[in-house]
Amino acid sequence: MGLPGHRRTSSHKRRRAAHFALKKLTLAACPKCKEPMMPHRACPSCGTYAGRKVRELASPLAKGKHEHKHDHKDHKHEEKAG
Repeated sequence: MGLPGHRRTSSHKRRRAAHFALKKLTLAACPKCKEPMMPHRACPSCGTYAGRKVRELASPLAKGKHEHKHDHKDHKHEEKAG
C-alpha cells in the first residue's frame, strides 16, 4: 500500500487548493422572456431553448398552488418535519 513520500508543506497545500474557490455565476438574458437564465440551458421561466419550446410549464397563475379534492374551510394540512 502506498504511503506519502514527503510532508506536504502549507504553501504547497494552499497552492494546490487555490482553484477551489467558487466561481461567479454566469447569467444571460432569455431571448424570448428576457428573464435571467444560465447559458446553454432551457429557460426556467418560459421553457424555451434555441427558439423552440422544450419544456411544458404550469401556468403562471398556478405557480405555488397545489390541487386538492377537498375544501380548505375546516381542513388543515400537517406540516412535514424535514
